Amino acid sequence: MTATDRFEPLRRRFLSLGLGEIVAATVFAVVPTRLAFIAADGAETALWCALFPLLFILVQAGIYWLLARHHLPEPVPRAVSRLYRGLRIINPLVLVASGIGIVVAWPGASLSAVLIIAVWLFAVAEYINYFHVRLSYPWSTWARQVGRRSTPRLVRDLRRA
Repeated sequence: MTATDRFEPLRRRFLSLGLGEIVAATVFAVVPTRLAFIAADGAETALWCALFPLLFILVQAGIYWLLARHHLPEPVPRAVSRLYRGLRIINPLVLVASGIGIVVAWPGASLSAVLIIAVWLFAVAEYINYFHVRLSYPWSTWARQVGRRSTPRLVRDLRRA
């Protein structure tokens, strides 16, 4: 078995993860904005303030997986590593700015408000999952593995680059 063949299953997994994150971003960009109660509550601006950091982080993640797939077995190039180190700093600023936007555009107590908070918290969880502590595991093993505080693959790649 050649080295290229040895990494083929990992390349397929990274392709699946990369495309999955980009598809998820697309779904999150389209579906919530089609919900009638959002318009009825006048919550479009607050919803977009919550969605923006989530979409931003999901697209970053998708691109990372696709780049990591392309460069296997080596780590991502230094330029990519520098970019993602910068994003590790920029993402919390985007989350804070979006939080401020949510407060300014707050629709009041409503079903929309619950959705807006959930979307923003999901963006925070995705940031933590990719840049600090791995949070995503299969449901059957999640409770056991999340307590191990595993370092995310992206962070390990940044350290190697």
